[in-house]
Amino acid sequence: MAGSLIKIAETTVTSAVASVTLTGIDSTYDVYMIRINNVTGTTEPNAINIRFTVSGTADTSANYDWAHKVLRASTTFQNQSNTNQTAVNGLDSTGTGTGETVNAIYYFFNFNNASEFSFMTYEATANSSAPELNARQGGAVLTVAQATDGVQFFMSNDNIQTGSQFVLYGLKK
Repeated sequence: MAGSLIKIAETTVTSAVASVTLTGIDSTYDVYMIRINNVTGTTEPNAINIRFTVSGTADTSANYDWAHKVLRASTTFQNQSNTNQTAVNGLDSTGTGTGETVNAIYYFFNFNNASEFSFMTYEATANSSAPELNARQGGAVLTVAQATDGVQFFMSNDNIQTGSQFVLYGLKK
């Protein structure tokens, strides 16, 4: 398995930004992975959201469907889902408090195939202001048959904070 992840792009936020876009997904690999680390927003409450890109531009159509299981330390598990959205709701619970960060791994499939829907699976954790540790396991699909080439991350209520890290990898065939 050593050498299976090939780094394609990396961004570490050096001053607060509205969004981070990673492109470079093409036919080189069948599966791509993005790892985010220490992602936080500048206001509270906040959630990290995701859109797929077409020719480097975020697809803002209301064609995203997603579902995930929420694992929470302070209460029972929850099932959450939504259809026909303009973005995928990744993880909320990030804001201005000490240690309020999101870490996640996303896997992307069918991105370069214009005849299929692009979709992803994800595993994410967050430490919120409650304080509460919570996690999500789920997936999302853009219900448009088109080639997509990247992913845009943005916060629901403000900017992505300094120190947030985003890395795109190809999984070697």
